[in-house]
Amino acid sequence: MNYRSVADLNDDVIAGLPLIPPDVDLVVGIPRSGLLAGTLVALALNIPVTDVEGFLAGRILSSGRTRRRDLFQADPRKARRVLVVDDSADTGQSIREARERLVSAFPEIPFSFCVVYGTSLRCDGVDITLKVVPQPRLFQWNVMHHNMLERCCVDIDGVLCIDPTQQENDDGENYLKFLLNASPLHTPTRRIGWLVTSRLEKYRQETEDWLRKRDIAYGELIMLDLPTREARLQSRSHATFKAEIYGKIPSALLFIESEREQARDICRLAGKPALSIGSQELFTPEPLSGVALAQRLRTLPTRYKAAQPSVRSLTRKIVGQAIKSSVGPGIYEALRTFGRRGA
Repeated sequence: MNYRSVADLNDDVIAGLPLIPPDVDLVVGIPRSGLLAGTLVALALNIPVTDVEGFLAGRILSSGRTRRRDLFQADPRKARRVLVVDDSADTGQSIREARERLVSAFPEIPFSFCVVYGTSLRCDGVDITLKVVPQPRLFQWNVMHHNMLERCCVDIDGVLCIDPTQQENDDGENYLKFLLNASPLHTPTRRIGWLVTSRLEKYRQETEDWLRKRDIAYGELIMLDLPTREARLQSRSHATFKAEIYGKIPSALLFIESEREQARDICRLAGKPALSIGSQELFTPEPLSGVALAQRLRTLPTRYKAAQPSVRSLTRKIVGQAIKSSVGPGIYEALRTFGRRGA
């Protein structure tokens, strides 16, 4: 899995500036994530930026005192070359839609269409790809809005809401108030597969009430079944508990945790990727470790079902050829015939 943070995005934009045509004097970001990438490009080049609707209406974003007034006060549709930017491209649908609207409205304007991240250097409808980041991939700015969230285990404190203070974490009245009124941090717009938290089971009702109040959808809430906060502290089982749950769910692809050290330990113990929201680091298991190999074997059927049809077809072909060369053509054909009859 490939992960890029906002800091990575900025670094990759700066590194890709030589690929941008030198006569660009306006950036148009494709809402919504393309506005983030487009703004970083425009800031680096010290040129105006707008969005697709703004460009069509002749508007640009205002500038500060350090910007070139002549550029920022001009009609954006008089630009020498317009760079249309999105954060990423996979199918290229957003870029194609933007191209169709802009070019049909202003066929005389030279447009260049750019993405920061592409699955390859040549993406449909894209003129410039700053960096290749293949699938599967996840970005800091869309991690809580990605359809992959349904196949993630997610912590609560430090991810969905703030952590309790020392005073609030008293396993008593103060803690109950915190559970019911905790300030949100990252609010997902997709359904979460599994909420896995070190909160104690006895606080399930308060936790469910808070989640309901915040309209956070999830499949299952898994809590630590210990009697008191002291018992939880003595067990030192935060990462162990989360890793055990995560490792037992074959379809779970990622654990989203707040603390860096816990994310690292969850990855090591479960043999699967873990993301630290706090440090914006993705930890991935050593590919040849025993835990990682066991997990890959355990989740092979799930990963096969999730693969693209072309990948499944290629997999069947490779496996078929391997079996054929191992048992011989005669036995192989007999096995195929038996399999078809059984189906």
